Amino acid sequence: MTSQTSADTVEPAAAPTLGRGARTRERIIDAGADLFYAHGIRAVSADKIIERAGITKVTFYRHFPTKDDLVVAYLERRAAWERMVILGASEAAHGDVDETIRLVSDGIGQEACSAGFRGCPFINAAAEYADADHPVRKVVAEHRAWFVSMLQKLTASIGIDDPDVAAELMMLRDGAMVTGYLGTPNQVSGALLSASRSVISSHR
Repeated sequence: MTSQTSADTVEPAAAPTLGRGARTRERIIDAGADLFYAHGIRAVSADKIIERAGITKVTFYRHFPTKDDLVVAYLERRAAWERMVILGASEAAHGDVDETIRLVSDGIGQEACSAGFRGCPFINAAAEYADADHPVRKVVAEHRAWFVSMLQKLTASIGIDDPDVAAELMMLRDGAMVTGYLGTPNQVSGALLSASRSVISSHR
């Protein structure tokens, strides 16, 4: 986030009601997600994903003509999950801006300091794909644009009509994802919440 509430810290597996083809596709995405996040996208070959998923090359390429197609699917699924979690935090806070930010900050602190954390999947992907017009970068840009628009709507609800505020909050979120390597969940979430409150307060 990545931001997540304490209620759910793991991306849901494929639903059991999916058809066989859809389940296979989800299994491939699961395998790719694990390997991409742990080792980096460029470092992971299609063969490694095929081996992890326990499928044939024919099956892999039937679902994903190229590895980049799988990267796009992996990031799109992650984006959908993050949006669900963030909107869930807003709903749990009944629209209260400060409580929403507290929940999101707590989720970021927990995730950024968790075992196996390797940074924001979207920033990681952007670092490996330099071409801004590449489909992978477009998924990254779309998700970050959504995140910023959500922050704009959140702050607009308390009378702040300044897009710079959302940009500043987004930068704080990005910084917290890096700080997680060196801090504890309470330190990271506390600092993020305090800094976010200061930004909002300075524009009210």
